[in-house]
This record gives sequence, C-alpha cells and structure tokens, in this order.
Amino acid sequence: MLSGALGQGVAEGGIGMAATVDEIDLLRSRQYDLLATLVGRVPCARVLGQVGGLSGDGTTLGRALGRLGAAAREADPRAIERDHFETFIGVGRGRLLPYASYYLTGFLNERPLARVREDFAALGIERSESTSEPEDHVAILLEVMAGLASGRVEAEPGAEARFFARHLQPWAPRLFADLAEQADTEFYRALGELGRIFLEIEAEAFAMDA
Repeated sequence: MLSGALGQGVAEGGIGMAATVDEIDLLRSRQYDLLATLVGRVPCARVLGQVGGLSGDGTTLGRALGRLGAAAREADPRAIERDHFETFIGVGRGRLLPYASYYLTGFLNERPLARVREDFAALGIERSESTSEPEDHVAILLEVMAGLASGRVEAEPGAEARFFARHLQPWAPRLFADLAEQADTEFYRALGELGRIFLEIEAEAFAMDA
C-alpha cells in the first residue's frame, strides 16, 4: 500500500523504496502527503497538533506553512469538521468537487479519470478496496505524487514529471485557489493558499528540468 496519506491505503502495488532518495525529494513527498491528508479527511486532534507545529520561514512557501500552522493552533475542531463537510462532501454535493474530471470537463467520471486509471495500470498501482473515491480525487493523486517523490512507488525516470503534468498541473492549482477563496475557516483558506503555492512551485521546477 501507499503510505496512507488518507489514513488508509489508497492504492496497492508498484511499491518499493529507492536505494537513496534526495533530501529535497523527501521534503516534497512530505508536502504532498500533508496536502493529501488534509484534503482527504477531517484532521484528528493528533494531526491538528502536528500541523500546529509548523512555523515556516521567510520564503513564500514558508509563510504559507506558517499561516497554516497558526490556523491549526487556533482552530475550532468542530468548525473544521463542518467546513470540510460543506466544502468537499455536502448534502448532495459540496462547494468544491475535488476531481480532475469535474475541473477539466464539468462532469464526473469522464476521460480524465480514464487517463488516471491508465497511468495507475502502467505504474502497477491498483485501487484499494477500502477506498470509495474515484482515482481522480485530488487527495489520491497527491498521495501518488508523494510515493513517486519518495521512491515508495517505483517508476522509470521522468514518470513523476509526466504524472504531475497529466493529472495535477492542469487543474489542481485552481482547486486550491478556489479553496482559499471559498472555505469558511482560516484553516482551509490557509490550506488552499499553501496547496496553490506548492503546486505552482512544482510546476516551475518540472519545467526547468525538462
């Protein structure tokens, strides 16, 4: 299984550990895991405590991390639970539908989901039986990126950049920007800003390596 960014195995197969993983890639992997965890489910008290320990630095990304940490320290868990439900689940549907298919086509279960499944098959990843969400849910895609960055998912050179370009870059920064604008709580607004900034940095870095 993958590392459980959603608190459960999202996908199975294709898993390994690289002999050596660059420290920067490990940090990137943790960032992807953080975003996946906080979008994928309501954070428990332990996770909120861990996020509350973030202090950041003077960089753009560091300031966003610091903002999220401060929001976690001041958060009302009940307000966070309500905001998560109303944003991502809702009665019928939430404010935001965190799926590639919806953001790219306006409908669920469309061609973007099929492309995700094609690439999962190529990577040897299978959907876990414990996961009910379609594979193009942003939290699942972020968790796969965490696995690719850390070496938990074995792949040929260039697979990580291709996966990002195909399945996250075209729409996920917009999702996080929408979250920053539409969430009720400072916690999820800060998460939206962090996600947008991090994914934009990733896109720039992959472009420089191309």
